[in-house]
Amino acid sequence: MENPTENRMDDEMDDEMEPQAEARLIRLRSDGRRLDVQLAEAADITRSRAAGLMAEGLCAVAGKPVTKAGEKPKAGAEILLTIPAPKPAAPQPEDIPLTILYEDEDLAVIVKPCGMVVHPGPGNEDGTLVNALLYHLSGLSSIGGEMRPGIVHRLDKDTSGLLLVAKNDAAHFALSRQFQDRETEKHYRALVEGIPREPGGRIELSLGRSPVNRKMQAVVPLSQGGRMAVTEWQTLRTGRGCALLDVHILTGRTHQIRVHMRSIGHPVCGDTIYGQPRGLRVPRLMLHAWSLAFRHPRTGEAMAFTAPLPEDFLAGLRAGGIEEAP
Repeated sequence: MENPTENRMDDEMDDEMEPQAEARLIRLRSDGRRLDVQLAEAADITRSRAAGLMAEGLCAVAGKPVTKAGEKPKAGAEILLTIPAPKPAAPQPEDIPLTILYEDEDLAVIVKPCGMVVHPGPGNEDGTLVNALLYHLSGLSSIGGEMRPGIVHRLDKDTSGLLLVAKNDAAHFALSRQFQDRETEKHYRALVEGIPREPGGRIELSLGRSPVNRKMQAVVPLSQGGRMAVTEWQTLRTGRGCALLDVHILTGRTHQIRVHMRSIGHPVCGDTIYGQPRGLRVPRLMLHAWSLAFRHPRTGEAMAFTAPLPEDFLAGLRAGGIEEAP
């Protein structure tokens, strides 16, 4: 059976940018002593740990695997030890405040605050949305794996707003299919630098990893591995050199809104990666997942939710001279 989560929308998500844990490679020259002793000293690990790595075939002397801890290579022989990247521990429930707008036996709709990472990863082992979900919800789907239970779609760390969570596998499959088939509708509020000349527009530009900086996304032609991305926007309010937009994404590429708005000369305010170095001074990335509409995975009922703009977002609007937000 095809897994719809393999093609899920990663709404303005950092997933492709996450740092990955890497194996350590230790190179040294033998001094003639027992191999486990030399490895323990060079890698700053215990002898038993060194012996265990050797037993797994992760040590080579002069290019040949050596598994016996008591082996004594000739002085000067090259030794190579591979220490696998540590596996992250399973996320644990944490009593982190969480706004739950709706919950039933199949799903929950929550509001992610700015600054919260969605799921654990290198450098973010706890304090994530997943840790909060494990504490507050009675069950979560397993399709996303142990580190991402219930996560159907995601948001950047510094993007706030609506997220849909699946509480069982059947719901996860059905909801992921809706995202994949573009049957959901999601709108953002974005404060951007400058005032667009037109009241609204549509951006169709393919996106992919930047050839200059692999930690960033960029406009990349389809012929060079880019994936088509479509963003519609409409101006709601204007301020002092800035504009509040309603942004509707028809695809869900990594950093889509941020890269698309930059491409037309109106980067999102407060964006430290794609924004203007001397842009409007605001307290956060001015991007908020405002509304979400979908069909209930069990009943087929049309459902729609809105997440009010948080106070730090409103403070950013006031900094740009926008006192009232629609």
